[in-house]
Amino acid sequence: MENKQHSRRDFIANTGKAALATGLSLTVLPSLAGTVSEFAPNPFVQQPLPYDYKALEPVIDAMTMEIHYTKHAATYAKNLADAVVAEKVDTNATSLENLLRGVSKYSAKMRNNAGGHYNHELFWQCMSAPTGQQPEGKLAAAIAQSFGSVEALKTQFTDAGKNRFGSGWAWLVLNADKKLVVGSTANQDNPLMDVSELKGSPVLGLDVWEHAYYLKYQNKRPDYINAWWNVVNWRFVEKRFESL
Repeated sequence: MENKQHSRRDFIANTGKAALATGLSLTVLPSLAGTVSEFAPNPFVQQPLPYDYKALEPVIDAMTMEIHYTKHAATYAKNLADAVVAEKVDTNATSLENLLRGVSKYSAKMRNNAGGHYNHELFWQCMSAPTGQQPEGKLAAAIAQSFGSVEALKTQFTDAGKNRFGSGWAWLVLNADKKLVVGSTANQDNPLMDVSELKGSPVLGLDVWEHAYYLKYQNKRPDYINAWWNVVNWRFVEKRFESL
């Protein structure tokens, strides 16, 4: 078992080094950190991070951020671009969000990579350098109504993330009844998808794939989630919530 864990750590580290050496050919647009409904004029394209790789330390280390962004997330964006061409999606007429809402009409490649790209683009913006932020305004009121308190929300959300079997995401979602709910999805699925059991508009998302935390936390996913609350960008989450 120990050898297996070392192999996985070595693989992640070596994969990151290879990504930095070779890079990925992607079109990059200027960062639009304030955009909440859509991520950019072309939401099908990977956007620059709104902060440095080291900005989230000590919660998320710089090497993990660099590997995560330049290798994993960039690959989803590249594969999504390939799928869009192969499946003749008119990105001028179809938003990424609407594509996800009807993703059952597309291939598994489209589902995995459209979901992976959307999820990561939201994930980056849901975080910022540690500032001690807490929910305020309408979001704070909605959290109190749905969960009783911010601490109760954090407990329920943390449980959703740590109990997700295998890889996936934890979510705070605004459902069709305009109520905040917590849940999780497997792999790169998200609550927008017509194939997802958890449905609604994502307000806050957390990546619980091992590549998001393994270099620092190894197999201790609960430690990663507990630390992650220190870098949640509640100001962005509030704007997103109020836009839905």
